[in-house]
Amino acid sequence: MKQSGSADLALMGGGIPPWLFERMKKLSLAIVESILAEYGHQAFLAKLSNPFWFQSFGAVIGMDWNSSGVTTAVTRALKDSINPHAQELGLYVCGGKGKQSMRTPQELVSVGDRTGLNGEELSRFSKLVAKVDNTAVQDGFQLYLHSFLVSSAGDWTAIQQGMNGSTQQARRYHWHSKNISSFVNEPHAAVCGTNQGDILNLVAEDAEPTRGGVLEIAQEAPDKMIREVQKMILPGYCGVKAKDVNLKRLGSILWLAQESQTKKFEDLLLLKGLGPRTLQSLTLVSEVIHGTPSRFSDPARYSFAHGSKGGRPFPVPTKIYDETISTLRTAVDRAKIGHTDKQKAISKLTNLAQQAEQGFTPNDGFEQVLEKERQDSWKYGGRTVKGFVKRPPNGQTDLFNS
Repeated sequence: MKQSGSADLALMGGGIPPWLFERMKKLSLAIVESILAEYGHQAFLAKLSNPFWFQSFGAVIGMDWNSSGVTTAVTRALKDSINPHAQELGLYVCGGKGKQSMRTPQELVSVGDRTGLNGEELSRFSKLVAKVDNTAVQDGFQLYLHSFLVSSAGDWTAIQQGMNGSTQQARRYHWHSKNISSFVNEPHAAVCGTNQGDILNLVAEDAEPTRGGVLEIAQEAPDKMIREVQKMILPGYCGVKAKDVNLKRLGSILWLAQESQTKKFEDLLLLKGLGPRTLQSLTLVSEVIHGTPSRFSDPARYSFAHGSKGGRPFPVPTKIYDETISTLRTAVDRAKIGHTDKQKAISKLTNLAQQAEQGFTPNDGFEQVLEKERQDSWKYGGRTVKGFVKRPPNGQTDLFNS
């Protein structure tokens, strides 16, 4: 069995305002469609099983980059946006948070009835994934979210999150169906995250004498060990700090987004109706779609696309967000009828940004970049949970003056 990774996150409260969540759904759908069209279902499910990509995706759609709420926001946005188009996309999202997580097995049976997939088997997989992370491995985190995404070919990714009330942390677990061999014998090399003392691990190799109960649930004998691939531990503080971001990567994107520079790239001619700030966001979205795994080692960088509802690192630029959605939506719709010009131009942004990194040294410091975003926030319809940002008087930034 291959568990693609786990992530520790700080528990941060607060709901997602409707004005932001509606945008999240639209952008999520456009990104998913772009990935499916370019790379296919297996690639999309593999991306979701990467905790760094998942966190980057959450940041680019406007969530606080290191908050536990990223998991809820992403899985809910995917379910709400994908399922109305499930038959067309060949992708189905089941489960969710709280009571919705308990309905996952029944939802998977229903998917099987509609698609011809073995819904009972998928339901069993869902139960086993939950049992391993919540019962067989007792690491202090109680599961409260279980999301299961399955393709029309039967490949799947499961995403779960547990809460530890005493430490005020959440832990997210990622699973991917590729290369599964056993659920019950060393499914992960370790439970990744901050060491919180001894844990009970009934799927450890030396726990075989006590594994009878789990074996009855799994109904299969122990199999070989497959090493767990990735781990991610995120800081508990709010906001974004310079150490969280690869400044060379971020700086090259900011540089690329300036009109004086983009005029030099013929590949961007189809996108010239966009201003530099929208191009900055679109470049980060492009990388989420087309970037390789090594590009997601600093998820905080993707918060420079659309900020967050809490204003960290800056308020959500609603005008820019809407332009990004419109541009990507147009590219996806045109590609469906054979016109791939805009889609190719957007994909070129990733390559151009990476080329710009070669030998690139940012001129502006991190704090200067943040200050500019905050000063300009009012121009772009900057908005947080506290309201729209007003133009700062006397050059002073006031992010939350609604």
